[in-house]
Amino acid sequence: MNDKLKNLRSRIDALDERLVKLLSARARLAQRVGQVKEGKAVYRPEREAQILRRIADLNPGPLADEALQRIYTEIMSACRSLEDQMAVAFLGPEGTFSQEAALKHFGGMVPTVSCASIDEVFRSVETGAVGYAVVPVENSTEGAVGRTLDLLLSTPSRVCGEVMLAIRQCLMSRGALSGIKKVYSHTQSLAQCQQWLARHLPHAEKVPVVSNAEAARLAARERGAAAIASKTASELYGLQLLARNIEDEPKNTTRFLVMSCHDAELSGRDKTSLILSTRNVPGAMYELLTPLEANRVSMTKLESRPARTGLWEYVFYVDIEGHRKDTNVGLALAELERKATLFKNLGSYPAAVA
Repeated sequence: MNDKLKNLRSRIDALDERLVKLLSARARLAQRVGQVKEGKAVYRPEREAQILRRIADLNPGPLADEALQRIYTEIMSACRSLEDQMAVAFLGPEGTFSQEAALKHFGGMVPTVSCASIDEVFRSVETGAVGYAVVPVENSTEGAVGRTLDLLLSTPSRVCGEVMLAIRQCLMSRGALSGIKKVYSHTQSLAQCQQWLARHLPHAEKVPVVSNAEAARLAARERGAAAIASKTASELYGLQLLARNIEDEPKNTTRFLVMSCHDAELSGRDKTSLILSTRNVPGAMYELLTPLEANRVSMTKLESRPARTGLWEYVFYVDIEGHRKDTNVGLALAELERKATLFKNLGSYPAAVA
């Protein structure tokens, strides 16, 4: 080993020694914070969002902001685990994008609980079986997840965070591409990869299943079958990756909501999610939303869905910028509640950091 390389490695070793001591000191402070809280919630979404944003602001490079934030997510996850082993429910089985979103948001030290359906994910947090749940709500190419929207209408739980996850679809199987007769995947993933499938597997049967991980499990048991799922699923179910990044839209992203019994406090960059309905008369929707314009509140999402209470009646899912405790947002919400025939505030929460 030449002297220059030896010197560089010695300097890295010295930095690692300092990092270990600093991380241990941070963990001890986190334990003291837990003692001061006296039994209050260990996970505070607004505080963790503020830390991650500050880390990006402090970052001098060469690490990318997202890389540094992922490292700090794991540091906070490890420190949090010293206070409480809170569990997070997700749409399973193991290896789904929902599990990836949960681990991206909470870090790898959090215990996760696999659920067979989105309904079960909601029930887990509503009954207190878990502290938090992560549910898919919309995809950038395929739109809203209808079952999640339906359950948001009835759930007593609150939105306390959001996760944006880049979706990288992979084709996997036990055999070669030329022998594929059937492709399993979730309905949305099949739709997200339809151009690739049309070019490479035009005659294969496309079979929708409840999740991509379930697709991988089925493909692992059946000769001539493949699955569209995450790289993680291929590792879990012992499948060979035949193709990577087969999604038609390279910026394909799914948004997930974090559900709990509480929403979050002010973080400085927040969103509020609402469900609204109004009379079915001309101009009613325009009149309903005027409080947003009057109070200079920006609306980032407007999604309609049948109300199931009458023919051609709809409820509207609305996301706005700001927190319920912001003065202008509070004024707008109060006026919206007066005008709407249905008003449900799902929660205020930090906007996704990365």
